[in-house]
Amino acid sequence: MSKALAMVEYLTVSTGITAADSMVKTANVELIEAHVVCPGKYIALIQGELSAVTAAVDNAKTMYGSKLVDSFVLGNPDESIFPAIYGSTDVKNPSALGVFETYSAASIIVAADIASKTAEVELVELRIAKGMCGKSYMLITGEVSAVQSSIDTVRERLKDSGMYLDSSVIANPDKETWHNIM
Repeated sequence: MSKALAMVEYLTVSTGITAADSMVKTANVELIEAHVVCPGKYIALIQGELSAVTAAVDNAKTMYGSKLVDSFVLGNPDESIFPAIYGSTDVKNPSALGVFETYSAASIIVAADIASKTAEVELVELRIAKGMCGKSYMLITGEVSAVQSSIDTVRERLKDSGMYLDSSVIANPDKETWHNIM
């Protein structure tokens, strides 16, 4: 993916829609997705050239910062993020399982980018604040050491943001577990 990726997450729907509209009017960015997530928050995901994406997010944060829950700008996001968001990953050989939970939608995408760039792991799923009272989670798979390294690195990088909730690594998940996940 040659484009930058960014998200803003707002406490209210009205502010979120207004901020999303402001972002696409501020800079030459593409609004990939914008919608309500639990519990009544609003997210807007944009992409474009890094300078345009940064300008759009900075404008939204400045204009509507009082209701901002979380945000990010990734200059070079890992290509596996979108299939994991949209549930279209094709995991051929599931191995160890890593589970990572956050309190926001934006932070889980950052977590996925960090995890996939830390070690040789596959993103299985990114659940972004749908049906989870605003929390989000990611599932990754790979060799035990790679999964553990990714989970540890993500936890370390996100702990100061206050968005880290919980994580676990299952070295050898049962077939039933994988069947219910995938």
